[in-house]
Amino acid sequence: MSGDDRRRDGHDDTEERIFAALPPAPGTAFARTWWGRAWLSALEDGALDGTQVRAGRRLARAGAVGAVSVRPGRVTAVVRDRDGTAHRADVLLDVFTDTQWDRFLDLAGERSGHVAALLDREMPPHLVEDADTAGVGLLPGPGDLEAACDCGAWDHCGHTAAVCYQVARLLDQDPFVLLLLRGRAEGVLLHDLQARSVAAPAGRGPERADGVDAAEAYAAGDILPPLPAAPGPPPEPGRPPSLDTDAPAPAGLDPAALEILAARTAAEARLMLARALREDAGRDAPLAGRWTLAQDAVRLAAGVLGVLDAVDGPDAAVADRLAAGSGRDRRELASAVRAWTYGGAAALSVLEEEWSVEGDALARARAALDSAWEEDERPVLRARGNRWTAVGAARQLRLGRDGRWWPYREEDGRWTPAGEAADDPASAWAVMWPDGEEMLS
Repeated sequence: MSGDDRRRDGHDDTEERIFAALPPAPGTAFARTWWGRAWLSALEDGALDGTQVRAGRRLARAGAVGAVSVRPGRVTAVVRDRDGTAHRADVLLDVFTDTQWDRFLDLAGERSGHVAALLDREMPPHLVEDADTAGVGLLPGPGDLEAACDCGAWDHCGHTAAVCYQVARLLDQDPFVLLLLRGRAEGVLLHDLQARSVAAPAGRGPERADGVDAAEAYAAGDILPPLPAAPGPPPEPGRPPSLDTDAPAPAGLDPAALEILAARTAAEARLMLARALREDAGRDAPLAGRWTLAQDAVRLAAGVLGVLDAVDGPDAAVADRLAAGSGRDRRELASAVRAWTYGGAAALSVLEEEWSVEGDALARARAALDSAWEEDERPVLRARGNRWTAVGAARQLRLGRDGRWWPYREEDGRWTPAGEAADDPASAWAVMWPDGEEMLS
């Protein structure tokens, strides 16, 4: 059986979704979700020629990938070279067998949160882990993404790599794209899950004379009518009562500061509730109790005042108080707020901490910088600690302790954060050149 037949056998290959061409992405990462990054890791770790992968990344970033067709086992798109030559590029992925789909559906139906997360366009990590343990690897691994292109390359070329980068953007928006690639469209998959949820469990014994235990009935999954879904968080935080009264405030109490703290507490409570209603509650952000006083002052400034560019106005006194509480002046607090807005405590640490990159971390950083650009496109960078500054341009890349790269721009003699972190230096560098013009060596 040929590779194409092996991917389509037993499946409805007429099921297809067409996605319009996406605009160029000069300053954004191709994958923001963990499953999108896993898809790209399968490409980058499995391709034999890293040069072709980087060429594909540049093509995708330039908007050279046309409309993308996704169907079971195959992704197809037309990719144009820089000279305008068009190539049909296909990326192939094995579809699941009926046995594998049965296992996956059983696992997906075990928790109502799995289906709810998928409908919210989220990929539940527990579902992926359980499926992988059961021998149903939903996400591709190195070597699983096969390539076919009319340019004649026998492994991934720049055209098929560009398609993979574009698919990562689609996966960020809708994980059902991956499920379709594995052989089941969204409508069919949800129908199968619903059919399993309403089917009566086989071999159930007679009811007890004194009724059915509530836990047993819930575990059986055949409660009629179905339980209502949990209510979602309120659309916006509650508004604290106004403290603007004619009565004098008690000694030592600042009504304006108290109103701000109450408003931020309401916003934080709503955020915590939203996380608690998700199955992976609270794993992607720290709770307030883990912040230092200086960090918490920056967090309050970011939530209440935004980026503090104005020194006058009704919030000036509050801004000065938050700046003093964080151990900064007004300009330093403005930079700290900007960093917090881009990445919370991790971004704030990159702003304020300079550290020596040594050993394996330095080797990985140098390898990332060497492979991020072609020889004729690589910017000239001067290294000091975890900071690489462009020669002849007010631009800088900073390496965080987590291995991510942060873009910085010099403004009024100070280095200020210029955007969110990226996994590779080229993506972080592109953030600082929104018009696509880069400082080259």
